[in-house]
Amino acid sequence: MNELTTDILIVGGGTGGCAAALAATSMGYRVIMTEETSWLGGQLTSQAVPPDEHSWIEEMGCTQRYRRYRDLVRAYYRDHYPLTPSARQDPLLNPGMGTVSAICCEPKAALAAIESMLAPAVSAQRLRVMYHTVPIAAETHDDHIRNVRFRQTDQGHEFSVQASYVIDATELGDLLPLSQTEYVTGAESIDETNEPHAVQGPAEPHNNQSISWCFHLSYDETPGAEHVIDKPANYQYWRDYTPPVTPAWTGRLFDWTDPHPHTLAPRHNGLFPEDEPDPATIGKAFWNFRKILAAENFEASSGIRDVTVVNWPMIDYLDIDIVDQPADIVAKGLAGAKQLSLSYLYWLQTEAPRSKNRRGYPELYLRPDIAGTEDGLAMAAYIRESRRIRSRFTVTENHVGLIARQKQTKTESPHAVQFDDSVGIGAYRIDLHPSTGGNNYIDIASLPFQIPLGSLIPVRMRNLLPACKNIGSTHITNGCYRLHPIEWNIGEAVGLLAGFCLGQKSEPHRVADNAQTVDEFQKLLVAQGIELAWPEAVRPAAR
Repeated sequence: MNELTTDILIVGGGTGGCAAALAATSMGYRVIMTEETSWLGGQLTSQAVPPDEHSWIEEMGCTQRYRRYRDLVRAYYRDHYPLTPSARQDPLLNPGMGTVSAICCEPKAALAAIESMLAPAVSAQRLRVMYHTVPIAAETHDDHIRNVRFRQTDQGHEFSVQASYVIDATELGDLLPLSQTEYVTGAESIDETNEPHAVQGPAEPHNNQSISWCFHLSYDETPGAEHVIDKPANYQYWRDYTPPVTPAWTGRLFDWTDPHPHTLAPRHNGLFPEDEPDPATIGKAFWNFRKILAAENFEASSGIRDVTVVNWPMIDYLDIDIVDQPADIVAKGLAGAKQLSLSYLYWLQTEAPRSKNRRGYPELYLRPDIAGTEDGLAMAAYIRESRRIRSRFTVTENHVGLIARQKQTKTESPHAVQFDDSVGIGAYRIDLHPSTGGNNYIDIASLPFQIPLGSLIPVRMRNLLPACKNIGSTHITNGCYRLHPIEWNIGEAVGLLAGFCLGQKSEPHRVADNAQTVDEFQKLLVAQGIELAWPEAVRPAAR
């Protein structure tokens, strides 16, 4: 078996893993990064999820590198696409004009931006990326990971990597059980976290947010267009399915009526604006929500059609929890999520109510060219929640929730708790999708917050760091710390922390224990373009 050595090993090439690689290689360290799929970028690419961003993103609230990523996405379209004059001149070009984000784009544009940012480190031989690679074992000694063993899924080849620091950027926190690192899953009890929205009674370790297998759609305006897929094997099950959640869902999952995430009151939607049934109770047309290509941004002669991402409530998969489960259960759950998505597409094409008392949109068709797959579904499932390290400090709802902070401070306009050891900032509502434990949406107003260094440091392991959803948050605060720009910031912070510790011949625990060393590390973060605090005036709840 081949044995490789490097300064820093990053397991997982998702959003946080790529940010960690950019940061660590900028300090001159050698990095090996492994990735399970054939694309880097995770949420931004292989999972097909346009970025969920806060409303201040164009001015503040993200790292310099994340801003560079966004600039490169816009440059990709200006350099390669026949934009209309108005779109070309728009400094805040939103390629898809989706309402979820100010920069909805194709996965390949996000991938091109990420790969171009990593290219100098690859050429300098500081970064080696190994695709189709998953961790299968880890050897530990004296609270350190000594090496990690991998298997390349396309060839069956196995090898191990020895590194001074190991960063877990996997979507499910795969290294935590392999290295016997202490971790938490699911929903904590209120007795443990004292969070207003935590579970009453015992903790529920298998109560995790739903996963979604996203896909891209276009609409064929050719008269008589017909693109209906073969009827999925489990279609009848999903067609009649009502989510088993409390408070109760609004009816069947496959419907244009669903609970509003904030209030759980029924909201009535449609696919296109003209299909929305009731202007008085209208939601936002699903087609426009995560649209990643807007035909109106491009010259008519280009032939470019709208492309939207289906990441809607109707594909939230609840039947099997895949977090911290055996491989066969995970595989069964992922297959189930795919069946749900394909069944929903078939429902859209054949039975979905539309205007003028018609049913079905046979004009809809999958875009495998956008997804980079043969079946047209995204390359990987969108996983909202993973194993989380037991950390030196855990961020709870009481640190960032608006109502919790109002009660603590007895003011209407509080700040989130301010952390002296901040390594970055973020903002988003506490947004929990329906869960495998039977909870409906839990969607809570939150305040612009910081990322404390203590939440990135395991209680025991000395050279393992988390780089995405596996930080020291709770089931509740995962709902606001899991979004794209925050995961990117977490990745950068741990990449720089690993490099800082190598340069100081120190360890994260010792850095955190010394106020002067924390200050030195924070100066490095600021020099690298990471914001550590929100301006005093920014107090509204994150949207």
